[in-house]
Amino acid sequence: MNASDNAENAGSASAAAPVTSHFIRHIIEQDLQSGKHAGRVQTRFPPEPNGFLHIGHAKSICLNFGTAQNYNGRCNLRFDDTNPEKESQEFIDSIKADIQWLGFTWSGDIRYASSYFDALYEFALQLIRAGKAYVCSLTPEQAREYRGTLTAPGRESPFRSRSVEENLDLFTRMRAGEFPDGAHSLRAKIDMASPNINMRDPVIYRIRHVEHHQTGSRWPIYPMYDYAHCISDAIECITHSLCTLEFEDHRPLYDWILQTLDKASLHAAGDRLTTQQAFVLPRQIEFARLNINYTVMSKRKLKELVTQGYVKGWDDPRMPTLSGLRRRGYTPASIRNFCERVGISRSESVVDVGMLEHCIREDLDRNAPRAMCVLRPLKVTLSNYPEQKSETLQLPCHPKETAMGMRELPFERELYIDASDFEEVPPPQYKRLSPGAEVRLRGAYVIRCDEVRKDISGQVVELICSYDEATLGVNPQGRKVAGVIHWVPARHALDVEVRIYDRLFNKENPDEKSIGDYKQCLNPDSLQILSSCKAEPSLRSAMPEASFQFEREGYFCVDRHESSPERLVFNRTVTLRDSWAKISS
Repeated sequence: MNASDNAENAGSASAAAPVTSHFIRHIIEQDLQSGKHAGRVQTRFPPEPNGFLHIGHAKSICLNFGTAQNYNGRCNLRFDDTNPEKESQEFIDSIKADIQWLGFTWSGDIRYASSYFDALYEFALQLIRAGKAYVCSLTPEQAREYRGTLTAPGRESPFRSRSVEENLDLFTRMRAGEFPDGAHSLRAKIDMASPNINMRDPVIYRIRHVEHHQTGSRWPIYPMYDYAHCISDAIECITHSLCTLEFEDHRPLYDWILQTLDKASLHAAGDRLTTQQAFVLPRQIEFARLNINYTVMSKRKLKELVTQGYVKGWDDPRMPTLSGLRRRGYTPASIRNFCERVGISRSESVVDVGMLEHCIREDLDRNAPRAMCVLRPLKVTLSNYPEQKSETLQLPCHPKETAMGMRELPFERELYIDASDFEEVPPPQYKRLSPGAEVRLRGAYVIRCDEVRKDISGQVVELICSYDEATLGVNPQGRKVAGVIHWVPARHALDVEVRIYDRLFNKENPDEKSIGDYKQCLNPDSLQILSSCKAEPSLRSAMPEASFQFEREGYFCVDRHESSPERLVFNRTVTLRDSWAKISS
């Protein structure tokens, strides 16, 4: 695929991109009407490869790729890899996989800020020659002290007045690797009294003798993100640089760098396919990031959860990472639908996690086949069912989607029900099985509990029941059976493991300052492993990531990593109950 590929790879998702109107669309349409970018719309998704993408990034992915798709434009994937100490190929590979899984395709080849290191270095020399940058020899601690505070202006570095020649000499020697880490930095010369701290002579290059995952040991100096990002946008001829609100205070620096550099040299460094047209500097536009309750979105905190063993990796199904959501059973369509419903605005807000759960329930309710799985097996023997008899029942794979067909389920004398569906001393209005009471087995017969058998400790281990042969698939007139329970045939049941996942945090806002350490809010019951579950035999051929509704239990998917044909492992995606839908209706 090359950069000439246009609309077909701008951001193709399996479903049409959202077309909901919002302020960014209004800006783009005004630019198109004015001819500002010669009719071009080019966006980019620029992740730093220092962690896995999370659900907040999905909003940016859908916005950037969706915007390009809606306007017949292009969307680049660029890794802003300017900090090799925290970056790795593992993160790059995971990010590419997550974007493709969501249903999007980037335009042309994958881009890297590191591919522009030569150009970025030349632009830094240009700033030095223009007297707009200088080499500072303050230590990092001194530089922080000189920077000032939100209420007090900064102080000029004693090295601010170095001559152009001295700065060029020092910066060239920095590039040659003559100095140790922290000995010098290159700073933009702007205004130490600016009310915007980002404009107080920000560092644009620092010394780091670190191996880079793309460039190896070629560079002992690395550009800062704020410096590299805006120039990379210009080189790629990005028209609209969409980012979250935390970068709003960085926009003056974004604009200052691009406006201070020679426009002709930026044009010359730009993408050959687009710089033939009128070259216009990119515009940074900020939107509110996605915040969800009962969740943390800080990449630093997510990394801490992984490295300190609070979760089992970046793709732990309790994590808000896209890899974790995928492993838990969330679908690309449900996440795209969620991002569309959240919308785009400049107002910070917190979205109820129930809205995300509603979107996956909505998708799986339509598309997930039904099956039965007994999570806490209790044996039932039908005393009046012939010992050698075996029937094959036909049950629909979906109650509404007839195209999904039917599934076969053996019925014999011994079966399993869930222990939660039996009470020896039932409470009032109890509609399941108890001594002398009747229930219907889903898709099968009505049974009555005649005897309860217990082990030496008094634990119920088996129910002796009788079945009514005349009740298969019908309700005889005058016969009232209030309860319907699920079951599986004992001899044909599959031994499976089921993992019941709940929210990782038990506080609505784990980041609340009064809480202190967010890890104090970790939910001790976020994972329950049930290793003795029994599933119906139709699930034997279930493939990794396949989703099912386990009747009366919730939606589950086959674990993509730890499941095997010899022993299936199911992760609970979400429960059946949808409280958010009731609240929002």
